Amino acid sequence: MEFKHRSLSDKIWLVLKGLAMGAANKVPGVSGGVVAYVAGFYEEFIYSLQRINKNAFKLLLGGRFRSFVRYTNGRFLVLLVFGMVISYFSVSKVLDLAIENFPLQVWSAFFGMIIGSIYFIAKDFDDWSKRNILILSLGVITGVAISLLEPATQNDNLIFVFFCGIIGVSGMTLPGLSGSFILILLGNYVLLLVDSVNALYDTLTDLVQADFSFINDPHRVRLLKVLTMFTLGSVVGLVTLSNFLGYLLKHFKNETNAGIIGFIAGSLGVVWPWKTPILERDVLGVIQYDRVGDPILKNYDRFIPDELSLNNITAILFIFLGIISVIALSKYGENTRV
Repeated sequence: MEFKHRSLSDKIWLVLKGLAMGAANKVPGVSGGVVAYVAGFYEEFIYSLQRINKNAFKLLLGGRFRSFVRYTNGRFLVLLVFGMVISYFSVSKVLDLAIENFPLQVWSAFFGMIIGSIYFIAKDFDDWSKRNILILSLGVITGVAISLLEPATQNDNLIFVFFCGIIGVSGMTLPGLSGSFILILLGNYVLLLVDSVNALYDTLTDLVQADFSFINDPHRVRLLKVLTMFTLGSVVGLVTLSNFLGYLLKHFKNETNAGIIGFIAGSLGVVWPWKTPILERDVLGVIQYDRVGDPILKNYDRFIPDELSLNNITAILFIFLGIISVIALSKYGENTRV
């Protein structure tokens, strides 16, 4: 695959797409891979990750940094990851507040965005063979089944955390499969995306102040080890899944697209707007809380609204807003393919 030269405006837009992808990865039920697919850089993203291999490490260890950057499409990956990092400390924080204060409207917008994504991917798909319809159906069934699973309990075993990294990063590479939601099902969302990240932030703050007392804090050290293993697992997952998906896109493109459409359609159940949270309770019915004081989410009780209240009308408007935003993004992606 040929990697194109980018203008300054292209680079700025790529950082903004990284922002969107990072925000999507943070939200349970939403996949950053969908953003990459709709925005028109999914295949380049997968093929760039495939280049992180033994040949790349030979170039890096040999001091051939320019060749390494060129071989791995490094500028593209750096700009994209830069946008994701910025997103995690900015846009995703705003999303957290929005979900907390306006859950119905936010989930409605996400629901609409996924519908728009399905339309975008399916509109040009014309290979509706029996085989591809079967693959699409399996994708839908898998997506729905995942949405109905109950979360496991938290587990900070380092081998399990490494496995969480491999699975959790799937939302970046596989459209329709939310890495954050998978981490909730595995019981480690708070541990890996809240506690460990907070521990890293506190540690960096201490280091800037030349304070090394955290070394004697076993809880902090444990969380840093957990974050390190999760990061290693994520890197391994990115490289492994990208090679697998790159192979599928090269040899079974239509079948892969059918599976992606199915996965995305199946994920609609996760982001269904009208739902009430089911919280973890003990045998006496008392709500259980995690380490940061938030109630532990067990699952959702989904329902169909039975009245046209102002709140429900607003939610429907946000669904259409989500659909329109994705269609607009997809048309821009078709024109630029950045």
